[in-house]
Amino acid sequence: MLMARKRDGQPEDPRVTEGARRATGVTRTANSNEGRLDPEVSATAKRRRFTAEYKLRILGEADGCTKPGELGALLRREGLYASILTGWRQARKRGELAALTPKKRGRKKRARDARDKQIAELERETRQLKRKLEQAETIIDIQKKVASMLGIPLKSLDDEGSN
Repeated sequence: MLMARKRDGQPEDPRVTEGARRATGVTRTANSNEGRLDPEVSATAKRRRFTAEYKLRILGEADGCTKPGELGALLRREGLYASILTGWRQARKRGELAALTPKKRGRKKRARDARDKQIAELERETRQLKRKLEQAETIIDIQKKVASMLGIPLKSLDDEGSN
């Protein structure tokens, strides 16, 4: 490890390397946060979201750039990539102002049709009626068995219709 030295050849600070000072232009001092530096990059990256007004403002500024290097300076100042600007221009050209606003990622909710709602209600009602029918058939079967054990004659549906 190369040690940073003062002009007279004496070491400056044993914790500061010349490479770190040269790369960042910043030196650590003995009392700076007990030897820890603030990280330059955040621990978790956040997705950037731009408002439609911001996008339109930047597109207006980019359209006004006529001299060489102005557009690059604008992109550097705003921290944008040329590909982002290209996408925004294409969306503006297609007339998709809504496309310039940030969209929620992931699956899109499907709009429920009134018929779908009615079908779901009818299916639920059909299931309930089938359960009630099974209960009624079970009760009727038990009544038939009890009547046959007691010797009580039951009238069938055909007998009732002939009266």
